[in-house]
Amino acid sequence: MLENLKIGILGGGQLGGMLIRHAIDFGLNISVLDKDANAPCARYTSSFSCGAPTSYEAVLEFGKDLDVITIEMEAVNIDALRELEKQGKKVFPAPDTIQVIQDKFTQKQFLLSHNIPVVPGEAVEGKNDLHKYEHKLPGCLKKRRNGYDGYGVMVLKTSADIDTAFDEPCVLEELVDIKHELSVIVARNEHGAVKCYDPVKMVFSGEKFVLDFQEAPAQLEEGILKEATVLAEKIADALKLVGILAVEMFVTKDNKLLVNELAPRPHNSGHHTIEASTTSQYEQLLRAILGLPLGDTSLHFPSLMMNILETDALNSNRQEKVQQLLDIDGAHLHWYGKKGNRLGRKVGHITITGSTMESIVVKAETIRKILN
Repeated sequence: MLENLKIGILGGGQLGGMLIRHAIDFGLNISVLDKDANAPCARYTSSFSCGAPTSYEAVLEFGKDLDVITIEMEAVNIDALRELEKQGKKVFPAPDTIQVIQDKFTQKQFLLSHNIPVVPGEAVEGKNDLHKYEHKLPGCLKKRRNGYDGYGVMVLKTSADIDTAFDEPCVLEELVDIKHELSVIVARNEHGAVKCYDPVKMVFSGEKFVLDFQEAPAQLEEGILKEATVLAEKIADALKLVGILAVEMFVTKDNKLLVNELAPRPHNSGHHTIEASTTSQYEQLLRAILGLPLGDTSLHFPSLMMNILETDALNSNRQEKVQQLLDIDGAHLHWYGKKGNRLGRKVGHITITGSTMESIVVKAETIRKILN
């Protein structure tokens, strides 16, 4: 029976918290490993272990009595996961899959080896190495590891910017002339069954590289959306994925699709599936890793998801703003319960549902005014 399975998550953030809440519907007990004793997941489980998911010893100790292990972050210890696999534990996604995606340059090479179009880029070891590629500027510099929510990304416009560049292994990518940004969430189980959610359109906030809002389904040409879905399915098969994968893509000005990045876990661009889809991305992940049939990915209605970032304006009158938000018909608030006040970080999100995208956008503008 499912309730007898011992399942663990590496990482204790909001993604893990939402996964646990869906696991409760299946009667599952979830254990969590995170280095922060106040991580959002801590409130959702009585089996919370304080330790770094990057630590070999911590991951090995955490997993020794578990049956199935999954992740909500890429920064995990691969060697420990491989050892746990040898001990008979099921690890999904597989350590090899996680390792490919952990490093942005390795990820890019893998995609190219499977004829997946990507943004052209060069591997650089640090600041000094960048001087060899001055002729390729302007460009986008990304840390090869541990980048998220805009952290680890910067634009280098001229050689003068090299002095302030990251001094560690990075990828220097061409600046692509982008028309749109898309994401496709794809699920795959051990039997090779694959299901995709409808592509969503993402809009990012300026040079912060943090997702501002996302519309589902993406209001774009049918041919582009079909091609994006085919690419996502192809990548999931190439990785031999078991779990879910977010495939972020650029649509160029000449309507070409380029894969930007992969995330082998629940993703910001799939939050809307909780309210708007028959099967949420979190339930789908559980289905995939537990050998259950994959669920229906169809949308009930259009939606728009907005991140809530920590700001002085929000902190000044949080309770009143929350009441105003919840007074809007079709607005679904998710508050992550993060401790402390660090400006700019994600502290929650709102999914707005409605009968038409036009009516949803009107509500979104009202919400934006409330938050600001």
